[in-house]
Amino acid sequence: MKKELIENNPLLKFSLNFSLDIIQYCEKLESEKKFVVSRQLLKSGTSIGANSMEAQNAESKSDFIHKIKIAAKECDETQYWLTLCDYSPSYPDCKDLILKVDELSKIINKILATSKSRTPSIV
Repeated sequence: MKKELIENNPLLKFSLNFSLDIIQYCEKLESEKKFVVSRQLLKSGTSIGANSMEAQNAESKSDFIHKIKIAAKECDETQYWLTLCDYSPSYPDCKDLILKVDELSKIINKILATSKSRTPSIV
């Protein structure tokens, strides 16, 4: 992975930093023996960046859109797990992560909208 690719791409940079925050939060969850939610959150939260990175090497415009759509779905799943944590009184505070994943979701959805508008045949 090229460091300059991440530094020059706001989506990759934001999603990498978000993944690092998710890892830290999940380590906290595991230390409190909240393993099931931690594993689910770790998978979906880090998958956003992985799919965004994979989209950078898409074979076509439709492949790019498909991979970004997967990242958007992972954002939705991550939002669910974080909301569950937020509503559970015995879980550590995650409001900052909720704000970050909401921002990440906005970025991804903007990329999707822009990409689709430039490729009218893709729905």
